[in-house]
Amino acid sequence: MIYTKTPFRMSFLGGGTDYEPFFSRHGGSVISTTFNKFCYVSVRHLPRFFEYRNQLTYSRIEKTRTVEELEHPMVRNAMKMLDMDELSINYDADLPARSGLGSSSSFAVGLLQAFHALKGHFVSKKELALEAISLEREMCAESGGWQDQIAVTYGGLNRINFFPGGFEVKPIIIEPERKETLNRNLLLFFTGFSRVSSVIAREQVSATRSKTEELKEMLRLVDAGEAILSDRHGELDDFGRLLDEAWQIKRGITGKVSTDMLDGIYQTALQNGALGGKLLGAGGGGFFLFYVPEAYQEDVRAALEGLLYVPYRFEDTGSEILYYRPEEYDIEHRAKETIHI
Repeated sequence: MIYTKTPFRMSFLGGGTDYEPFFSRHGGSVISTTFNKFCYVSVRHLPRFFEYRNQLTYSRIEKTRTVEELEHPMVRNAMKMLDMDELSINYDADLPARSGLGSSSSFAVGLLQAFHALKGHFVSKKELALEAISLEREMCAESGGWQDQIAVTYGGLNRINFFPGGFEVKPIIIEPERKETLNRNLLLFFTGFSRVSSVIAREQVSATRSKTEELKEMLRLVDAGEAILSDRHGELDDFGRLLDEAWQIKRGITGKVSTDMLDGIYQTALQNGALGGKLLGAGGGGFFLFYVPEAYQEDVRAALEGLLYVPYRFEDTGSEILYYRPEEYDIEHRAKETIHI
């Protein structure tokens, strides 16, 4: 049995520049971090005593005789990608799916990590991230960028740069005390509803050509954000103001990023002391992140009492294997063997 733990991520700046149609022509960069809310995946080979050959447990339970019969596209395609069969797979998570935290990518990374480990293979972080990108963007044909798969694989507070055919991960150089202050000043709230990010992402991809200047401005803000975080003598509150500037640009890229209700939540936070913020992920719902100086945090939390406040801590590990017990499994023999009971 293999048991993996993969963090969720929160992105700060540069979202949209990680879409391949943009970064293949102009380059791209994002600043993001992972935090201590996780998805958990366990995988083991299913004993050959049942009428079904695969069992998948998530918000529902699937039991099938073939991989092709699995309805979950991520699992079906991941099993085909790595030639897996006769599996029992279980998924659980600390936070809801489809909420802007890169949950689908966390699942993809954790699942592939478990598959490789079950087969006795070591896979590097770069290989794992690229496989997860291929799984989601090509095999599952889900629209979106590259940042989520990379962020949750590597873990930590990073600048991720994108270029034709690849990427690089550069940790943000920030003093521990300054990083701790940043963590304290970023408040996370759940809006109470989720959305399908790929729907919004498809519209954002189609808008890439007509919104090139806006995305170039988003790219510029990544440089500014990195400079603020790395400057030990600078005003950290400027990072919050930068989040507001980036959010206003993002809202103009497509009409699905925000709604009147979400705009109202955002304005309420600003009126009570937040300096900036954003909806995490593609937008449309999920989690709001606000930068709030400590003196105003109680005011903001009181004003947003209708939303669920979620405490968290930054984390630096990325996807990891919590439990590893290798199994003997003859993949060539599996199709020929029949068990009679």
